Amino acid sequence: MRQRKRKSRPAQPPLKAIWRATIDDHPIGLAWSPDSKIVAVAGVSGPIMLFNGADGALQHRLPGHAFDTMAIAWRKDSQRLASVGQDGKARIWDAQTGTQKAEMDGGASWVERVAFSPVGDWLVSAAGRKLRLWNSSGELIREYPDANSTITDVKWRYDGKQFAISAYNGVVLYDPAEPEPLRRFEWQGSTLTLEWSPDGKYIATGDQDSTVHFWITDTGQDLQMWGYQTKVLELAWSFNSRYLATGGGTHVVIWDCSGKGPENTRPAMLEGHQGLIKHLKFQRQGMLLASGGKEGMLGIWKVGKKTPALLADAVFKAPIASLAWSKDDRRIAVADESGTLSIAAVQRV
Repeated sequence: MRQRKRKSRPAQPPLKAIWRATIDDHPIGLAWSPDSKIVAVAGVSGPIMLFNGADGALQHRLPGHAFDTMAIAWRKDSQRLASVGQDGKARIWDAQTGTQKAEMDGGASWVERVAFSPVGDWLVSAAGRKLRLWNSSGELIREYPDANSTITDVKWRYDGKQFAISAYNGVVLYDPAEPEPLRRFEWQGSTLTLEWSPDGKYIATGDQDSTVHFWITDTGQDLQMWGYQTKVLELAWSFNSRYLATGGGTHVVIWDCSGKGPENTRPAMLEGHQGLIKHLKFQRQGMLLASGGKEGMLGIWKVGKKTPALLADAVFKAPIASLAWSKDDRRIAVADESGTLSIAAVQRV
């Protein structure tokens, strides 16, 4: 990682390198444990590395999945890590000992999505059209009726009382206590990814046809935003639910969702990347947004009522593969496609 210097910009909050590690694989998943003590990185060929968040010491190398690992997720207490992969399995690992605690059949040859609830003892997995709910001991609670098409994403609402899936025909909401879908937000198109706003008011989706949808969860009303360069796979909400950052091109696009919402408004267009945006992450409780590009640039932006500003940037030797903020928002984990994991401190502003 090397930090850029621009004479035209005021003094930057420093991106101070803390430690670096190499996993010798393409990173497919990156996640801080909720207590920020461990950084988990999954390589596409299967293994999952658990690093000490403070100094980068390798704590455990989990075997992961026999073919490819697809996704990882932490339980809220940081004691368990879930993973899914192309061996058709979901697995639960003990983060302290590095041992496998449970192996579950995902229902199809590839299990692509996994998510622990932020509240309660729920874990949801998605494999093709198969959607299954487990507890953190790996016991199957229920299997839902098959989705209409391949499930592309799964996300929980902030309070853990509902989760949503995206697929070809839009978004479906579920209550983990109920055996049938709770509600459907239908749209004739291919939905690729989704994000709940932290207050639960909106579900945003990125779509194959280079659009973004906003679903108002109380009413089911949807708004569509278009004009993106490519399909939209990158979505990030600010902690106060006011701003949604989207990719879908070389600009970071910021929608202001305050007041009556983003309909009939112009988004802020943030310039700085030379390649397509690959990843976006807002701080957990702050207004700094991290963006990662195909050209290997990491950008740190200040987003707020004033015009968003690029406060700091750094260039990596390969496209950015994943980004994650620590719980206290002071550290950013960056994995690039060469298999390099870098942890940097970001000054508060």
